[in-house]
Amino acid sequence: MIVLGIETSCDETAAAIVRRKADEQGEILSNIVLSQIEDHAAFGGVVPEIAARAHIDALDTIIRQAMKEADLTFGDLDGVAATSGPGLIGGVLIGLMSAKAIAAAHNLPLLAINHLEGHALTARLTNNAPFPHLLLLVSGGHSQILLVKNIGDYERWGTTIDDALGEAFDKTAKLLGLPYPGGPQVEKAAAKGDAKRFALPRSMKGREGYDFSFSGLKSAVRREAEKIAPLTDQDVADLCASFQAAICDILDDRISKALTTFKERFPDIAQPQLVVAGGVAANQAIRQTLDRVLSAQDTQLIAPPIPLCTDNGAMIAWAGAERLALGLIDSLDAPARPRWPLDPDASSKIGSGRKGAKA
Repeated sequence: MIVLGIETSCDETAAAIVRRKADEQGEILSNIVLSQIEDHAAFGGVVPEIAARAHIDALDTIIRQAMKEADLTFGDLDGVAATSGPGLIGGVLIGLMSAKAIAAAHNLPLLAINHLEGHALTARLTNNAPFPHLLLLVSGGHSQILLVKNIGDYERWGTTIDDALGEAFDKTAKLLGLPYPGGPQVEKAAAKGDAKRFALPRSMKGREGYDFSFSGLKSAVRREAEKIAPLTDQDVADLCASFQAAICDILDDRISKALTTFKERFPDIAQPQLVVAGGVAANQAIRQTLDRVLSAQDTQLIAPPIPLCTDNGAMIAWAGAERLALGLIDSLDAPARPRWPLDPDASSKIGSGRKGAKA
C-alpha cells in the first residue's frame, strides 16, 4: 500500500510518499522537507505564528513535489496520513486539514498520526525492528524512554521532569552566544573543547527509575559562564564539551537501568534492541555513548539515518501505512491535539519540555 504523509507540527513543512510492501518492508518513494530555520533564527527559537504562516505558504508546493518525485497521482494512493499532534496547534491544524481535504476529495482513508508514534516506528521503516523493543526519544520537546510493544501500544518508563534534552541544548547554546538551532552548534563547539574543565552536575544519575532532569545542568552552565565572563572561544568550547559529557553520562545511567529491566521482563529475547529517535539522536557523541553502553549489554542499537531522525513526512507516512494495514482508520472529524501522550496511562508529570504536559 502507498501512503502520503504530511508533517507540520513545528518548523519543518514536510510531505513524503512511502510504500509498505506485502512482506512489511518499507520503501521511501519521496521525502521532501522544507526547513524554517532562517525564519526563526533571529528570535533564537520557533515562533508559532511565523511557523503556521510558513506552513500555509509552502505546504501545497511541498505536497506537489512529493507526488511528482514519486511519479504518482492521488489516484495511486491507498491513504493519506498527517500529524494530528502533539505540536504547535496552528501548524498541526494546517497539515491535518490539508490531509482531510485530500482524503475527502479522493475518497481515501485518513490516518491521524501521533507525531511521537512517527518517531517510534521509524526503525521499522529503516530496519524492520521487531516488537518489543526499547525507544529513547530525544527531541526539542520530548525526552522519554518507552517500551514499544506494538502499533499503538506503548509504555512510558521515563520522561524529563523539567526541560527536554533538545531544549536544554538550544538554551545552553543561546546563553553561550551560539546561533540557532543550538544543538548542532553545541556539538560542533564541543569537538574543540575540554570536557573535564568544568565539573557539571549529573542530575538523576544513580536514582531509582528512568526519569531525566536537565534544567539544573543548564543552570550550572550559566553559573560557570558568569564566573569567567567575558568568554573566549575556548571557554565556550570547554563549556559545550563539559555540558555534552554530562548529558552522555546521564543517558548512560538511565539507559543502563532500562536495559536491565527490559532483559528481566523479556528473558527470551536473545539480543534486545534499543531504538534512538528524534532530532537529538543526530548527535554523534550521544550515538557513541549508546553504542558503548549497548555493546557492554549485548544489545543492538538502531539509529535511523540522520535525515529521518529530525521531523519528516516519511515517518508520518510509514506510521500511517502501519496503521492502515491493521485497519486503524480515522474519521474526518479527527481532532488536532497540542498534547497527545503515547502512553495515556502514564502518570502526569511536569516534563517533556512543556510544564504540565502528560507526555
